[in-house]
Amino acid sequence: MIAFPSPAESVWHLGPLPIRAYSLLMVLAVLVGLWLTQRRWDARGGEPGAVGEIATWAVPFGIAGARIYHVATDWPQYFGPGRELWRVLAVWEGGISIWGAVAGGALGAWLACRRRGVPLRDFADAVAPGLAFGQAIARWGNWFNQELYGRPTTLPWAVEIDPEHRPPDLKDTAAYHPAFLYESLWNLGVAGLVLWAERRFRLERGRTFALYVAAYSSGRAWIEWLRVDPAPIVLGLRFNVWVSLLAFGAAAGYLAATRSRAEPVRG
Repeated sequence: MIAFPSPAESVWHLGPLPIRAYSLLMVLAVLVGLWLTQRRWDARGGEPGAVGEIATWAVPFGIAGARIYHVATDWPQYFGPGRELWRVLAVWEGGISIWGAVAGGALGAWLACRRRGVPLRDFADAVAPGLAFGQAIARWGNWFNQELYGRPTTLPWAVEIDPEHRPPDLKDTAAYHPAFLYESLWNLGVAGLVLWAERRFRLERGRTFALYVAAYSSGRAWIEWLRVDPAPIVLGLRFNVWVSLLAFGAAAGYLAATRSRAEPVRG
């Protein structure tokens, strides 16, 4: 069977300082997202300095929201007999949720936009493709941590997972769908779609961000459906599948309700 291997190491030590691949990729994702957002904000004639100030609120709120959501939806991993409570704070070990990150980041951005007098919808439109590109980068941290993989498969692009990272009932199965790779590629497609749609249509007042949410969540639903790690099940589906479907419905509803503003750009 052909399968590409997972990295043998995810942490390197510079003297006493641990350098974690997951953290490095998260930092790179944030920097790329902010760089693109700044370029788009400047091109729109946005207020100078606004992106940096809003980011100082949105980024930490996003990280906190991502961790809170993960812990809340995977609480048996952190609470109960034999569990170490301090691991709730161990973000470097993996375990963050994009839905929590978007919700927390949106709250932080809203607070900062209110302080700055910047319309949140305009900022959200500027940040949308940067979010998608950042997610595409950050998902490779899951490869280093050997997480976010799907069901067993014999496809040639399967990822090999070490025994200690496999589900308890699949300890003898080595190859799985690389769900992290699927989501990374999907996010690149989402970013391209958003950038194309902005040039093709007049997307404004939150419509660009709504398109990002609709496109991302439609892909996240089927990728989440592939996963085999323990997760809350609601009406036969993983909880995050329902969250993705609800997010898609809300975003698609907003786009439909404001479709008269999405006229093709002429000339």
